[in-house]
Amino acid sequence: MILSDNKIMELLKSWDLVVESLGWYDIEKQIWPASLDFRLWNTFKYYKRNNLTLLDPKKEIPKDSVELITLWEETPFILHPWQFVLWVTMEKIKIPYNLVARCEWRSSIWRLWILIHSTAWFIDPWFEWTITLEITNINEVPVALYPWMRIWQFAFEKIEGKVIIPYDKRKGSKYMNQLNPEESRIDKDLY
Repeated sequence: MILSDNKIMELLKSWDLVVESLGWYDIEKQIWPASLDFRLWNTFKYYKRNNLTLLDPKKEIPKDSVELITLWEETPFILHPWQFVLWVTMEKIKIPYNLVARCEWRSSIWRLWILIHSTAWFIDPWFEWTITLEITNINEVPVALYPWMRIWQFAFEKIEGKVIIPYDKRKGSKYMNQLNPEESRIDKDLY
């Protein structure tokens, strides 16, 4: 069952669900009837294609093939057709043991043909910190993205039953406590 705006506000006020901003944030203006909007922070990473001939899931991504960029608030990043970036949210989140978060891009963003999280849209109980967004421009023209723009939303659902091993306790959880956008760590999977 998806939580209502009233229930989201209750959880935030009781600190059962924690959302903190890295910058200015009026959380009440970000709550919709059944979701909570998140914004882009000013930091993202992109793959430098000239330094990259292959992404091998069994090997760590070479550090010289990924660049970390920080923008000023009003400075746009021009996302070109079929360009892919990893961008981090302005908000840090701590999800309690009895909830999961479903992440969806806002329809206003999709109408620009910007694809976010085409697969990684589910956040486990007790995940903590910022969220790395996988963003691709599938439009035929470049699209400007700005730090602080509302780009996606969380819907929260209660879990039925008790979680035995939450994300923070699970061996092999690779993305806890991230501040910057993080590239794939699939090479760290436990086989």
